[in-house]
Order: sequence, then structure tokens, then C-alpha cells
Amino acid sequence: MKRILLPTDFSDNAWNAIFTALKLYANMECQFYLLHAYEPKSINLLGRKSQKRLGFIYDSLSQSSEKELKKILAYLHENHKNAKHTFESISTASSLEEAVVNSTINSDIDMIIMGTQGATGAKEIFLGSNTVKVLKKINKLPIIVVPEAYNFQKLKKVIFPTDYIKSYEKFALHPLIELVTLWKSKLHILHITSENVLNATQQTNKKILQERLFSLQNSFENVAFNSNIAHSLEKYLVDNETQLMAIIRHHHSFWEKLIGEPVIKKVAFHTSVPVLMLPED
Repeated sequence: MKRILLPTDFSDNAWNAIFTALKLYANMECQFYLLHAYEPKSINLLGRKSQKRLGFIYDSLSQSSEKELKKILAYLHENHKNAKHTFESISTASSLEEAVVNSTINSDIDMIIMGTQGATGAKEIFLGSNTVKVLKKINKLPIIVVPEAYNFQKLKKVIFPTDYIKSYEKFALHPLIELVTLWKSKLHILHITSENVLNATQQTNKKILQERLFSLQNSFENVAFNSNIAHSLEKYLVDNETQLMAIIRHHHSFWEKLIGEPVIKKVAFHTSVPVLMLPED
């Protein structure tokens, strides 16, 4: 059974990430963990606030968190009729990244699926900056980042951009292979490059990748870029009606050193489709 963590701040974007997760793994036995992390603004912890007042604030936040999580569970139990799926909730007083780290350990999580943006104002807890913090904290688990308002239906086409600079471990590719196999999708491996000639290391790594992905319906393609990799990828996504992009995070340090472009951040927060961040070696 796959164990998937779903962080939520109860925003529309978080709900959309939940619905995407349920549809993406509709045909797999899954235990979903709905996580809400709450903590007062730092200003509420300073100055004249007494310990008693702080306790009241935490109690209020705790009750609100539990109440909203129960609403989600009630909705899913009533409207999500999938015998393969079960749900639990986790409410905790901590930062989002700390809550995610602890939950992955305590609940033996296999994957995290979350949105890129969340609520603002009083409920500000799940914004892009916090998503970045989670991505930095969690590097041994796959994370799917779902863009706001993305309407997932079927996984027909997946792209996997690479520069072939580093080799590919089996465990890192497993989440990608699992999804493509589950949906019988077409996988496009994209070499993002300014020139098509590969050196000896790149040729070896490409061959390894071909062997690892042999059982899948796939194609290897070259995609040229001038100065903006994120823009090149987004154009390919739109032109080829792609539903998911997979990235091994550390593999793209080469691009960032080459052109000074923060590839991962730009891709994660500007793409029109979900991004599967594969675990690092």
C-alpha cells in the first residue's frame, strides 16, 4: 500500500492538490494522510502576550485545525467512493516543513503531493516560500507539486528533462516508472541543450537511462534552448499537451551554473502542469 502525505491549509489550491492525488492514484491502494500545520504569527508570541494568552491561541488554532480536517475527512468519506483509498488526518503545532519532516518519519510516507500556492492573510501558512522550504528539507522522497487550478483528468504524456550529466539510480526513477506504468503513459525524455553532441559520460548515462526505461513506451528527444530553460520546457508542455513533468532535482545544477537560472524554482512555480520532483541520490 502506498502511503501519501497531503499537506493542506484548506485553501482551494490545497483541495485541488488533494483531488489530483486521488485521481492520479485512483487505481492503486493508498493510505492518504491529510496534514495541517499551524503556528501563530511570530508577532503573537512576543511582547505583552502572557503564557496563558499563548496557550489560548494555540488551543484555538488546534481546535480550528481539527475541525477543518474533520470536514475534509467527512467530505471524502461521503463523496470519494474508492475502496482502494483510506484516510487519516494529522494536526500539529509547528512550521509546515517541520510537520512534513516529522510526518514522513512517523507515518512511513512514500510520497508527498502538495500545491504551489495557498491562502493569504489570516490563513497564510502554505505559500510558495513554504513549498520551497519543504522541497529543500525533503530530498529522499518524491514530491508532486500541483499548480493552482490545474484540472487533472488522464495521464497520457509525461516529460522527463535531463542533461545526462549524472547517472540515474533505480530508486530515484521508481516513482516515475510507477506512474507511467500505472497509466500506460507515453514518456518523453528531453535533452535540453544548446548542442546535440554528447560527451562520453553523457552517452553512458543516456544508455543507462534507456535500459532503465526499456519496458515503457518512450522516446528520446533533443529540445534546444537559448537562455531560458523554464520557458523552453513550458513551451514544450503546451505544444505537446503534456500532463506531468518529472525532474531529478540535483541533476539541474549544471544548467544553473551554466546560465545562472534557478531552474527548479522557476519550473515548480511557473509550470502549467504538475511536477514530480524525484528523490536525490
